[in-house]
Amino acid sequence: MAATPSNPAASAPRRKVSRHRGEGQWAVGHFTPLNGNEQVKKDDDGLNVRTRIETIYSKRGFDSIDPSDLRGRMRWWGLYTQRKPGIDGGKTAVLEPEELDDRYFMLRVRIDGGALTTRQLRVIGEISQEFARGTADITDRQNVQYHWIRIEDVPEIWDRLEGVGLSTVTACGDTPRVMIGSPVAGIAEDEIIDGTPALEEMKRRVLNNKAYSNLPRKFKTAISGSPVLDVVHEINDVAFVGVRHPEHGPGFDVWVGGGLSTNPKLGVRLGAWVPIDEVPDVYEGVISIFRDYGYRRLRNRARLKFLVADWGPEKFRQVLEDEYLKRTLVDGPAPEQPVQRWRDHIGVHRQKDGRFYVGFAPRVGRVDGATLTKIADLAEAHGSGRVRTTVEQKMIVLDVEQDQVDSLVEGLEALDLTARPSTFRRGTMACTGIEFCKLAIVETKQRGSTLIDELERRLPDFDEPLTINLNGCPNACARIQVADIGLKGQLVLNDQGAQVEGYQVHLGGALGLEPGFGRKVRGLKVTAEELPDYIERVLKRFQAEREDGERFAVWASRASEEALS
Repeated sequence: MAATPSNPAASAPRRKVSRHRGEGQWAVGHFTPLNGNEQVKKDDDGLNVRTRIETIYSKRGFDSIDPSDLRGRMRWWGLYTQRKPGIDGGKTAVLEPEELDDRYFMLRVRIDGGALTTRQLRVIGEISQEFARGTADITDRQNVQYHWIRIEDVPEIWDRLEGVGLSTVTACGDTPRVMIGSPVAGIAEDEIIDGTPALEEMKRRVLNNKAYSNLPRKFKTAISGSPVLDVVHEINDVAFVGVRHPEHGPGFDVWVGGGLSTNPKLGVRLGAWVPIDEVPDVYEGVISIFRDYGYRRLRNRARLKFLVADWGPEKFRQVLEDEYLKRTLVDGPAPEQPVQRWRDHIGVHRQKDGRFYVGFAPRVGRVDGATLTKIADLAEAHGSGRVRTTVEQKMIVLDVEQDQVDSLVEGLEALDLTARPSTFRRGTMACTGIEFCKLAIVETKQRGSTLIDELERRLPDFDEPLTINLNGCPNACARIQVADIGLKGQLVLNDQGAQVEGYQVHLGGALGLEPGFGRKVRGLKVTAEELPDYIERVLKRFQAEREDGERFAVWASRASEEALS
């Protein structure tokens, strides 16, 4: 265009004009999908995939599944393709998704609050045996995970689960995931407040609700009225923690913005006290803020923790009150520090009604369908119709009469499910690992079980509370950064210079008592083969150097690098 008096800009140098994309926040007008995941969700709500599974994919088989459903929307109903056998950890980040995919699925059953009837547990066990080659792992979010699931069997599995009041809806995906709760809610003698009514109402409001089925990323929730702080509230997107207000009585302290993975952050308090009947409103407000203001441009910044870190708790609370609740929240106290070192409810404990609950420890959450049905039978034989899962990959039988306790404990022992575990059996957790997970680099479940046996043999008298968490990759599903000894799977070089499975070591992480992330010693990596030797060596140094009553995490924070190597 030629320059004219009426168009002086035509003679000026041209500037490249770029449109500011922002962070993909809907609340500020950025609705255009900025990555493939957001486009898939815009194209069709993930909840809609169920109809295609039931009417097309289960009838025509694996090859009929649309790729956007296979690696995207099917997660809204708890389905992930599992790792194809025989692919080593070095290929994890190299191969395309279709090269890693097996023709079988992991299916996650959500168990909100960890609450199960024995009838429900028996159905979970029967499905495992009939459709999942016996697999049924207990997760550290109170769920059960199957493997080896065929798409052809999914509708029948859903029918059986839903027939007893269970579901897989939004067990995965960019959705409100399972709501974890105190496994002794409503029964513990020392409980501040029972969060169960609020949990049930939160579920009613958001599950299967398309208002909340397209979030920027996953959304994790916790609620507990237990003074032992038994739901790892510090690492959830939103958490409600039981407290006693000096004027208003029992209620909940609100936390937001926790999460681990490769950029861990502890949640922060909003400083607000909420009565139980207002918890669902606050929950909806927080999840709505995440939906509307959450960062959708980059997947690695799409968790609520990044928004909270940028805004701070004061602004977050102000937006929650002004835009969503339309009322001011009551200021309230922080939860008191727990006096117990263990928060897993293992062992025999009196309930508020005079009966007892018995917590017991599978090995690193690894059980099978036959064992689950036997647990249901055993509980019923001892007068109980209720069990619960915990956030430590453990289980609890509720409502046991005193004269039935010893017999129940003996029956559990016969199933290798001890209510009197060693420190190592009690405190060791492991994620799924390379056996089934497409993100994993190393094996975890069997290694964790073997490690327990080795440490029990080498250190039979070690009785200090201690957590050892094994993770197959950097994503921290097994909470490595907040364990006494956190082990992040990676490939390392052995003494011969060969690349082998191993772990980067995190030491001295904690939740509850002085929460914080573990310390990484520069260059400290251990091969899988060396792992028992390493842990034995470090624990003996701890025993030799600790001060009276000193916890491992405290010692690890002050110990020399030499002592930790």
